[in-house]
Amino acid sequence: MENVTSHTHFILGCFGELGALRPFLFLPFSVMFVVSLSANSLLVYVVVSQRSLHSPMCVLIAGMAVVDLSLPLFFVPHMLLSFLFDWRGISLTGCLVQMYLIHLFGGFQATLLVWMALDRYFAICMPLSYHEQMALPKFVRFIVPLVVRNILMISLVVSLAGTLPFCASNVLNHCFCEHMVLVQLACGSTAINNLVGLMAIFLNPVVDFIFIATSYIVIFSSVLKSGKSGTKALHTCVTHMLVLTVGLTLALIAFLSYRTTNGLPVAVRVFFSTMYVLFPSSFNPIIYGVRTAEIKTHILRTLTC
Repeated sequence: MENVTSHTHFILGCFGELGALRPFLFLPFSVMFVVSLSANSLLVYVVVSQRSLHSPMCVLIAGMAVVDLSLPLFFVPHMLLSFLFDWRGISLTGCLVQMYLIHLFGGFQATLLVWMALDRYFAICMPLSYHEQMALPKFVRFIVPLVVRNILMISLVVSLAGTLPFCASNVLNHCFCEHMVLVQLACGSTAINNLVGLMAIFLNPVVDFIFIATSYIVIFSSVLKSGKSGTKALHTCVTHMLVLTVGLTLALIAFLSYRTTNGLPVAVRVFFSTMYVLFPSSFNPIIYGVRTAEIKTHILRTLTC
């Protein structure tokens, strides 16, 4: 059998097709990066500093802001430097670490929406026992299984990718180490990697979406049947569905573009895959800050001071 040297250093293509136009991407992406950092930092600060916002829902929104604050830090600074100075190299170890962090924190975006859906379910359908159900000792039974699931699935996906030999090419047509982009460079069999990757997609965002959709169907039917006033709670539910719809749409486009035969240009696929991570991080804090009345009031007070 012929000995083949596996690559341990990779080049991130990141809109390489644009050639001399790549530096112009620095401005729009840096604006989104600054918006993400400042908006999420402000949201976390307001929730932490105001005792009146220490309700379960506001704490979960702050948790989403922490995730949205962290995700861009894992790849955007390196991407911006590549636009200006053409620094596009990354080691295999650095690639796997980046992949693990991005996919892990990205998975928790959907998981936090599950916990928010549970909060709305208890608030609307079980109002008398809401505080009992949302108390940490009881709510932890919904937290631990999903945290363990996310960590195990992403660890399995990344560890399997790290065992592959990469001898065909060392150019990743992406701005960060996305799982399928790296796997496509392997020169061995990737059947297990593809299967586990699809399992991870189904067991994390797809299952979470099904649970969230089912929860909101139960919530809406409960409000309609009882005829009780649930305007405020339903207003929050619409916010969650808006965030979920935008995030899921971008995620599905990104995932399917690498798993189906399509005529999408590489730059378009990379754009949607990048937006799947970066856009929700900029979009979520603005939506929650505007549509959550209590948080909006304190944000305006903080900014005016």
